[in-house]
Amino acid sequence: MKISVGRPADAVGQWYVIDAEGLVLGRLATRVARILVGKHRPTYTPHVDSGDHVVVVNAGSIRVTGEKLEKKNYYRHTSRPGSLKVRTYRQTIERFPTRPLELAVKRMLPKNRLQAKRMRRLHIYVGPNHRHQAQRPSPVKLS
Repeated sequence: MKISVGRPADAVGQWYVIDAEGLVLGRLATRVARILVGKHRPTYTPHVDSGDHVVVVNAGSIRVTGEKLEKKNYYRHTSRPGSLKVRTYRQTIERFPTRPLELAVKRMLPKNRLQAKRMRRLHIYVGPNHRHQAQRPSPVKLS
């Protein structure tokens, strides 16, 4: 039986657009991370970056379940003593509406050299408009 191994030259990037209107944060982040890594392709190879570009629109209307709106915290530390900063999910989306999705996707990607490169292929917009019409992204239907 033959096994095909993907090569970097074979990776042809496509563009996808996802409408995040009313979708749950974690479920959306797993689907986006899967496309960025390239696991949706039959030629997936772990050490080859064969993922695609993902444009997420309406990221300002992502929802969370349970009591995460008030109880989910985002931590930041400046490496100085006593400088731990804590923000709830609600405070974070008021100031940075795209950051929860960005952090969720980043934390779901493998922690290796390809992580930063994959994150550069993620484009998140708060509203329904984006500036990647020239790439003709194909829509991804998530339910």
